[in-house]
Amino acid sequence: MIITPASLVALRTGFRADFQGAFDVAESIYDKVATTVPSTTASNTYGWLGQSTQMREWVGDRVISDMAAHAYAISNKDWELTVGVKRTDIEDDNIGVYKPLMQEIGRAAKIHADEMVFNLLKAGETSLCYDGQNFFDIDHPVAANVDGTGAVTTVANMAVGAGPAWYLLDTSRSVRPLIYQERKPTAFTYMASETDEEVFMRKLFRFGVDGRSNVGFGLWQTAYKSTMPLTAANFSAAYAAMQSIKADGGRPLAIRPTVLVVPPNLREQALIVTKAEYLQGGGTNVNAGLVDTIVTPWVL
Repeated sequence: MIITPASLVALRTGFRADFQGAFDVAESIYDKVATTVPSTTASNTYGWLGQSTQMREWVGDRVISDMAAHAYAISNKDWELTVGVKRTDIEDDNIGVYKPLMQEIGRAAKIHADEMVFNLLKAGETSLCYDGQNFFDIDHPVAANVDGTGAVTTVANMAVGAGPAWYLLDTSRSVRPLIYQERKPTAFTYMASETDEEVFMRKLFRFGVDGRSNVGFGLWQTAYKSTMPLTAANFSAAYAAMQSIKADGGRPLAIRPTVLVVPPNLREQALIVTKAEYLQGGGTNVNAGLVDTIVTPWVL
């Protein structure tokens, strides 16, 4: 192929189509457990996390709750993936070998949010959330008064055992357990001009993707981690523990777990606990159909 401006345009168009086609068909599941928040600055501060949404009888003037400030901020990060295409491959009409690569870039770009979200879920026991505690912890503080004052009791949203971790989440709310913050969507880009320095010095045209985003934690009350064996009894105990969580002031939060997240090595047991009509050994499985199950390698 003789390299001309027109042939380079055709090359970019073809590579972009390969990327976009794979991007569009790749399955992404992060939005099943995370709230997507658009960002217009370098970082977002989620000061409203932890504030009460409790209705009260309106007697006299409105009561404007002066909630404790939770300066939980998520700073956006830059992400990129870049590959080089040899000038000689274009000249020799050997660009077909790059089609699978561009498709793989599209797939990787699509599932990047999955990797970010579920990796953060996995790291929840050692990563801070809005109340200054690790997201999964045994001593989250809950105050006696709705404004965050008064005597404090501690609440756990995890159970410690020796097995692989599984996670029970309430994704029914506007604020989900995790936040995916997007500043700039991942997009295909290139430097494919004959006057580019890389082409002149190394005979490489460059193609890739880039974007800006990050992830963080939402409400710890909507998530529960367990390393106890995934049995019907332990699942029921985790479910009951989540439903028993109260807000500051003692009001039940009405948590309703909807999703069970497990690694591949717990897939079979998760489906037995949440889908089987009968328990192992007999008896009706009262948890059948209670939650959806997500199996992902990102929490291994």
